[in-house]
Amino acid sequence: MVAVQLRARGIRDARVLGAMGDVPRHVFVPEELQDEAYADHPLPIGEGQTISQPYIVALMTEALSLRGEEKVLEIGTGSGYQTAVVAELCRRVVTIERSASLSQTAEARLRRLGYETVEFRVGDGTLGAPDEAPFDRILATGSLPRVPESLLAQLGEEGIFVLPTGERSLQELVAVRRKGSSFAQTRLGPCAFVPLVGEEGWDAAGCGPY
Repeated sequence: MVAVQLRARGIRDARVLGAMGDVPRHVFVPEELQDEAYADHPLPIGEGQTISQPYIVALMTEALSLRGEEKVLEIGTGSGYQTAVVAELCRRVVTIERSASLSQTAEARLRRLGYETVEFRVGDGTLGAPDEAPFDRILATGSLPRVPESLLAQLGEEGIFVLPTGERSLQELVAVRRKGSSFAQTRLGPCAFVPLVGEEGWDAAGCGPY
């Protein structure tokens, strides 16, 4: 997976490649799909959610430019796989998941694997965690119709926010960097993520953004 799907496709950050090699991806997928855990595509994890393909996980993690001392906010815990990869590379992660059952399962899984620097929360991730702001990095693991103002306000100076944004069926992966009161976007490529439902996300009824 690391050699063929990541390094050969342009992932260069040695720390990211190391974390992707260390985190046991098969633990994060349903038992009946474990034979496909390291394949180059996303997999369902229940409740209409997916675990992203390894390359996308690596690309998003690399775009965060983690050096080890950052506090990271993750929007959309899902299976906890992306959470674990990021936790390998930073000081602390606050992760928010709308589904209580997914959050509880992910927390139990990461605790069994020895991750103690992750705080799990259940709620509307599109509103972030103002009580913990500012964050050095923010990561959204589901699509958003726009860059949420609530999350930009929680991004610290020189912070980076990586997210898929655009239409409900197809998005652009972007990295937003803060410099003072201004924000600059870098496009990382097209992608397709499940929608993040919330006050600054998609309408739960499926008819567009709030």
